[in-house]
Amino acid sequence: MSKFYFFLWLRWAFRVSVCSVLLAAFLSTLITIYLYISQSLPALSNEVVNALWQLFTFWFPITWSITLLFALFRSLKYIFNVAISGYELKLNSCDGEEQLEVIGYGDLVHVWRKWFMLMIWLVGAQMIISVAFTSMFSSYNGIFDWFDIYFLFVYILLAGYISFILLGGRCKKVKVVKC
Repeated sequence: MSKFYFFLWLRWAFRVSVCSVLLAAFLSTLITIYLYISQSLPALSNEVVNALWQLFTFWFPITWSITLLFALFRSLKYIFNVAISGYELKLNSCDGEEQLEVIGYGDLVHVWRKWFMLMIWLVGAQMIISVAFTSMFSSYNGIFDWFDIYFLFVYILLAGYISFILLGGRCKKVKVVKC
């Protein structure tokens, strides 16, 4: 069973990572191009290329914060009905009678809300532990000295593994079945 959860988490983590990072890079590139065009297309010199790179790196964490939420919602659809190590995660219909074979995004709203709240609690617990350790064992004065979207992403990935284990107990529409 632990093999099932690990490989399910691995598939999910890869999907969330690729989807959110590529979409954030795309949006950051669009914003950078828009700002370059709005400045009347200055000739590309070292200073202009450096300024464009700084614009991209400024916008990337901001767009990644947005695309991460989008990727988390989209990725939940793809954890169901996938056989891994003899087990599958199944989503039941609203009445709880039948298992859905074709899952739409509308079917996921109730499950996603419960799963997302579980993720928030798990990430919050990790943050409390991290703040306690950094205040005891480092010279950082506050949380904003070290915390950014990159740490949050790692915390979300770690919380994702635990959340898949707890999801069946928290949401009655989700069942792990042997296949």
